[in-house]
Amino acid sequence: MCRHLAYLGPPVAIGQLVLDPPASLSRQSWAPRLQQYGSMNVDGFGVGWYADHDPVPARYRRAGPIWADPSFADLVRVVRTGALLAAVRSATDGCAAGEAAAAPFGAERWLFSHNGALPGWPHQFGKLAAALPPEELLDLAAGSDSALLWALTLHRLRAGDPLDTALARTVRETADHCAEARLNLLLTDGTSIAATVWGDSLCYRTGPDSVVLASEPYDDLPGWIRPPDRSLLLADRGGVTVRPLG
Repeated sequence: MCRHLAYLGPPVAIGQLVLDPPASLSRQSWAPRLQQYGSMNVDGFGVGWYADHDPVPARYRRAGPIWADPSFADLVRVVRTGALLAAVRSATDGCAAGEAAAAPFGAERWLFSHNGALPGWPHQFGKLAAALPPEELLDLAAGSDSALLWALTLHRLRAGDPLDTALARTVRETADHCAEARLNLLLTDGTSIAATVWGDSLCYRTGPDSVVLASEPYDDLPGWIRPPDRSLLLADRGGVTVRPLG
């Protein structure tokens, strides 16, 4: 399992979202409060963010724990953004290690993260992977369940699916192959965020021209809302819509 968050809103220093809150993503790497599977998230981390006038996000990822990288703390103290996706990783058995396996995954204007697991990986998912063209399988970002979910989602995005449709189709197809799959996904293009709640926690909070979606609240201030399991969310700076994902 992992912990992740996505933000849209007025530009802020990345550290204000990822490091500074009392129950920040950094703290969740060693002391998550709502995590149901596993107890630490120290197998990598990453953040992707969007700069003004550039639709392609930048990414910073590492294979180790977020709190062990002083360069990251210095970077996010000064880099500001109005859109980001960040994650800390707890690796699933059988999945690749290393920076390439750490979220957020990215291509073109999109960023993606997976909080969950595909039990039986990789042996039970050959048929699911075979739905991808061979060249896309060869281009898999890492040998991991999350990378396969990203490849399936990216294939749909490139075919023209909007964010929420791409996630919904990936979740339904994957769940058909594995009923025990845990599929909390985040996807953004820098202007909207789509998310699924399928097997683990997710919450969101809106503010003036802003929205945060996160695996768990990063503070104890009011306003956090936890949608029901098997939900599909679509968010922008104007608010969040939630609908069933059956």
